[in-house]
Amino acid sequence: MDGSDDTARFLAEYDPRSYDPVAVTVDVVALTIREDSLQVLLIRRGEPPFPGSWALPGGFVRPRVAPGGARTEEDLAQTAARELAEEAGPTLRASHLEQLGSYGAPGRDPRMRVISVAYLAFAPGLPDAHSGTDAADARWTPVASLGQVPLAFDHARILADGLERARSKLEYTPLAAAFVREPFTISELREVYEAVWGEKLHAGNFHRKVLSVPGFVESTGGHTETGGPRGGPRAKLYRRGDATLLHPALLRPSSEDALRA
Repeated sequence: MDGSDDTARFLAEYDPRSYDPVAVTVDVVALTIREDSLQVLLIRRGEPPFPGSWALPGGFVRPRVAPGGARTEEDLAQTAARELAEEAGPTLRASHLEQLGSYGAPGRDPRMRVISVAYLAFAPGLPDAHSGTDAADARWTPVASLGQVPLAFDHARILADGLERARSKLEYTPLAAAFVREPFTISELREVYEAVWGEKLHAGNFHRKVLSVPGFVESTGGHTETGGPRGGPRAKLYRRGDATLLHPALLRPSSEDALRA
């Protein structure tokens, strides 16, 4: 008798009803820069629980049934991409997604024990929002105004974790350069960091730090046609370099303060 016989016997006698039911959902923190501010995609719930409340896009992990009756099991990332595409259009790609964390505190969902696997989508040019199948509305919302928008479930905590991940990515990766059109100035790049980090940066210090990171940006040899809004010399133009990680890291002022403490 081999192990497969033991497994077959075990599965034949196995009763999943011996355990309390647990459901799995996927929630997505979708962030982008729109109108010069960091914004998050929110949906207004059209069904209980929390009808009418704003929440992150997401839904239950469950089989999809085709018109002919065929069932398709989805992976977690597939569920996240589908749910997000329903709220932000089919042009959003699964490559935008990275797993953020899991959330399973008892009572986080009043229906039953629900564990959520959260994903982060942080990319430029994400499409306009539109409500999906079970949402009453969908919109991009400036992160700076979220103190006035209570979120359903524990989505405020998930969003806070997503914001921290996105802000950290700008410290250690060249992702910020994807949010500016080439060629760009260091000032335009600084505006991306200020929007994501939510704090003003010293122009001279930022300029010096960016140019000290090998492979982050490369000079085009060109200049802007005119000086800044207050006049002055024309700014140098840059393009993205070939670095995949920033070393040394471009730390937030708050991160630098923590290291000094």
